[in-house]
Amino acid sequence: MTTHAHIESWLTDMDGVLVHEEQAIPGAAEFLAALQERGLRFQVLTNNSIYTPRDLRARLLASGIDVPEDCIWTSALATASFLAEQRPGGSAYVIGEAGLTTALYEAGYTMTQRDPDYVVLGETRTYSFEAITRAIRLLEGGARFIATNPDVSGPSVEGTLPATGSVAALITAATGRTPYYVGKPNPLMMRTALNRIEAHSEHTVMIGDRMDTDVVSGLEAGLRTILVMTGSTRPHQVELFPYRPTRVVDSIADVVPLVAERAPDVGRDDGSASAISRVEGGTG
Repeated sequence: MTTHAHIESWLTDMDGVLVHEEQAIPGAAEFLAALQERGLRFQVLTNNSIYTPRDLRARLLASGIDVPEDCIWTSALATASFLAEQRPGGSAYVIGEAGLTTALYEAGYTMTQRDPDYVVLGETRTYSFEAITRAIRLLEGGARFIATNPDVSGPSVEGTLPATGSVAALITAATGRTPYYVGKPNPLMMRTALNRIEAHSEHTVMIGDRMDTDVVSGLEAGLRTILVMTGSTRPHQVELFPYRPTRVVDSIADVVPLVAERAPDVGRDDGSASAISRVEGGTG
C-alpha cells in the first residue's frame, strides 16, 4: 500500500501485542489511552473463545490495561454473529467454554445434543473423548461443522496445549468433514469487527504479532497492517511469506506516535525490507 488515507480506526490483536502471559507489554496501556483520548474507534481481537468480553476485560485490567467490554471482539462472538446471520434461531452442539456458549445464547441459539443444525468447536482446557465422539456422530448424522479458529496449539505455564485446530483435525480425520473456521485468518472476523464500529477498511490499521493470522487476514480485508516483534513471528521469518506487512516495528510502544499523528505514515515508502532490517538491528 502506498496511499496514506486518514486513519480513523484501529484493530489490534491481544496476545503478543498488548499482553504476554497476562503481563502487559510496555506501551500497550499508552497505546490504548492514546486511542481513547483522541476518540478513535478501535477493537481488540482475539482468537481465544474461552472467555467472555467481561472476563477478558478483567484479565486485561489486572495487567494494567483498561479496555471497555464493547471494544473486545473474540472468535466466539464472531462465530455467534456468523451463525445468527446464516441460520437465525438455530441450534448447536457446542464443545467449548463460557465465552462461546454465552455468545451463542445471546445470538438466539439453542444448545442441544439432539439433531443440532451445527456442531460448533471452540477452545477448552478440558477436551473430552466423550464430547468429541458425540460431535463425530452428530456430524455423521448431518450436522454442519463450524470451528471458532484454526489455531492448533496454545501456550500455558506448563507448556504447549492442543487447541481448536488440533481437535478439529482429529474430527476431520474421523469424519472426512472439514469445519468452516470463523476466526483469524478468515478476513470475516476483521470485517465483522469493522462493521461493529462502523469503520471502513481504507481508514483502518490492523496490528498483530503473527504473519499467518493477523497480517494475512488484515491484508485480505483491505487494511494496512503493522507487525510487532513481541509475539510469534520473528524478524528473520517475515521475508519467508509471500506477502508483507505494511510496516514492521519492535513493539506496540512504537505505534503510539502514529496514533498521535492521527494520519500516520504506515506506508512502505522506504521499503519493507529496510523496515525489517531496522527491527533486526534493534532500532525499529
